[in-house]
Amino acid sequence: MKNTIQLIIIMFATIAVAQQTPASPQKEAILITGATTHIGNGTVIENGAVGFKDGKITFVGKTSEVNNSEYNKVIDASGKHIYPGFITLNATLGLVEIDAVRATDDEDEVGSLLPHIRSLIAYNAESKIVESMRPNGVLMGQITPRGGRISGTSSVVQFDAWNWEDAAIKVDDAIHLNWPNSLKRGRPWRGEEPGLKPNDKYKDEIDEVVTFLSEAKAYFSGDEKPRNLPYEATEGLFDGSKKLYVHVDGAREITDAINFVEKIGIQKMVVVGGDQADEVSNLLASKNIPVVIQRPHRLPTSNDENIKHTFMLASLLDKAGVLTSIDPSGRMERMNTRNLPFYAGSFAAYGVPKEKAVQMITENAAKICGVDDIVGTLATGKDATLFISEGDALDMRTNVLSDAFIQGRAISLETHQTELWHRYSDKYKQQ
Repeated sequence: MKNTIQLIIIMFATIAVAQQTPASPQKEAILITGATTHIGNGTVIENGAVGFKDGKITFVGKTSEVNNSEYNKVIDASGKHIYPGFITLNATLGLVEIDAVRATDDEDEVGSLLPHIRSLIAYNAESKIVESMRPNGVLMGQITPRGGRISGTSSVVQFDAWNWEDAAIKVDDAIHLNWPNSLKRGRPWRGEEPGLKPNDKYKDEIDEVVTFLSEAKAYFSGDEKPRNLPYEATEGLFDGSKKLYVHVDGAREITDAINFVEKIGIQKMVVVGGDQADEVSNLLASKNIPVVIQRPHRLPTSNDENIKHTFMLASLLDKAGVLTSIDPSGRMERMNTRNLPFYAGSFAAYGVPKEKAVQMITENAAKICGVDDIVGTLATGKDATLFISEGDALDMRTNVLSDAFIQGRAISLETHQTELWHRYSDKYKQQ
């Protein structure tokens, strides 16, 4: 019994040490000088300065133009780079801690048409995975549910908080729809021929969504009815306060989804995935529909596709005038979300201008999820959510953060991973 009690005490002590304590509110005015300042909208200021007070940016410009006496603390960042905090879209951070432990997995709910399922209330602000995003400059994210035909409602959070209420930047920003595929692969284990073939249920699966959202729209125009939570959750789609994120890849499916959205009367749409979005890029540009494209580090989805298509997609869409950002979802997505800046760097290596690649995960991401009035670029009046890097933040060799701030708070860049790195570095030195 005594040994059991000791074990429990050790376990709780370990957990307490592992959890980061959120930083205190900003108390002194801070000025960063001498850095290459990446505004986030494509503009770069050499020898730039950024000042902030009470969590808000008060100055952005040349170091020679700022009055140092207005600030209590001056950080000399000569030779370094300043960036707005990077924003990840369509992420499941904070919804799953350990894949093999069902009790820590809150990304998917039972059912198919679930617009009323809110990811925010399941978000774990003390997640050790969320904490590991910050040393790479990923300081905010859109937390999104998975599964079903309509997965639920996402929210935008910042990554230094006591709980989901503190974390929230924008509550219930969008509803997520998984569009049906017009083709399906045969399942040999069920006696089906391998390879792609038409999905005979494609129209029926679309009709299911059309029927649901048509009824939801009618729900708001009729007389008083018994309360219906799924219908109530869709109201923002029709009054423009929420966006519909359609997770879809094929060119035909993207076109069908656009026609569906227009017919049903939904005001704002975003394509997520968009593997063949370049084939309908002119349509997307003409409709002002953004695309959150899949991460580049993956194989092409079809056998006859250019092996480098996944790396070139961002450049193709950018040249067509489509607003783009990056979707980190996929295999081992929670761990790999910290590589968001390096995904942007890979797109830069295949045709996207470097500052536009930065813009994909700053201003563009903020615009797409509707928080560009407070974050996404370095501008006076916006939240002081930014970081200082030793070098190019899109290059894993030089993205080494010295300081990071969320809403003006100086946050810790230590995580359970950096602690292990220090530990085994010391072990190596001892030998």
